Amino acid sequence: MIILRMILLPFSLIYGCVMMVRNGLFDKNIKPVTKVGSVVLSVGNLSVGGTGKTPHVEFLLNALSKKYKTAVLSRGYGRESKGFVKVNANAEVNKVGDEALNYAQKFEGKVEVAVCEKRVEGAQKLLKNHPETEVIVLDDAYQHRYIHRDCNILLTEFNKPFFKDFVLPAGRLREFRWGKHRADVVIVTKSPSNLSESRKKEFVSRLKLKSTVPIFFSSITYGDLVHLEDKTVTSAPKEILLVTGIGNPQPLISHLKQYSKVTHLKFGDHHDYTVKDIEKIHKLFGNFASAEKIIVTTEKDAVRLMNSKIKTIIQSYPWYYQAMTVKIEDENKLLKKIYSYVNTNQ
Repeated sequence: MIILRMILLPFSLIYGCVMMVRNGLFDKNIKPVTKVGSVVLSVGNLSVGGTGKTPHVEFLLNALSKKYKTAVLSRGYGRESKGFVKVNANAEVNKVGDEALNYAQKFEGKVEVAVCEKRVEGAQKLLKNHPETEVIVLDDAYQHRYIHRDCNILLTEFNKPFFKDFVLPAGRLREFRWGKHRADVVIVTKSPSNLSESRKKEFVSRLKLKSTVPIFFSSITYGDLVHLEDKTVTSAPKEILLVTGIGNPQPLISHLKQYSKVTHLKFGDHHDYTVKDIEKIHKLFGNFASAEKIIVTTEKDAVRLMNSKIKTIIQSYPWYYQAMTVKIEDENKLLKKIYSYVNTNQ
């Protein structure tokens, strides 16, 4: 691994420099930045996937929608459609992407949801259709700089922080670590729930951010195991077949192993499950010796599985998803900061 990284480092340097030049053009106003007619908050990261972005976006949408007319705009990663698409709870996952469909189902009637690879165009069309919108949350838009944002929220994972990483392809960073200085707020995700003050201070010092940038620590809170179809819940059985198509499933694996024997089948992030995949999963599940067994997946994967032709295949098997939320230390302080950005820029 170390040898491969050394080989790839020159390519990382080239890629990082290209991104640095691009960022410089935005910083000097050579590349245009468009301000739209609402407050814009961006949630993103320096790395590619695995920081727990989706539950943090959900946290913000839940809080903001109680006070403001709120919308969320994402790229719609993995979708087959192009351009602007308004997302509702009954949309086809391959047309809008799993994350956007998940937001639409969770916040139906409370938050407007749309996808568009060009964020300026997407925001403008959202506002044309819903001029009452006061806040637009950009999902995974830290590097999408053509649109002005009033608050940049940067996520970094506790066990895989950006200060230990390298730029693509040697590492997982989308740009040099210097990009951290565009952040107005930083959230350290997937932190241990019992993190000591001394370890927090050590971590904060390694981030090397300006003292004016507030830093918050969040941890994952796991809820019930929920049946994909009828939404009933169950307790952890003796044996679990875990099926994931997310960036970093390790925290979920660790959680489930506290209660059950876990066999893990890992697919790529935003994996588009096929009939062949499901047959493979069911065949492996059938070989489990225990009678107390279920198949567990993530909520994001469940959205894909239940909105495709695969739905009819999995109905005769015990498929559940692991519900989860995030717990943010000093939550009220964070929300006060976010509300301040909204109120100041309205």
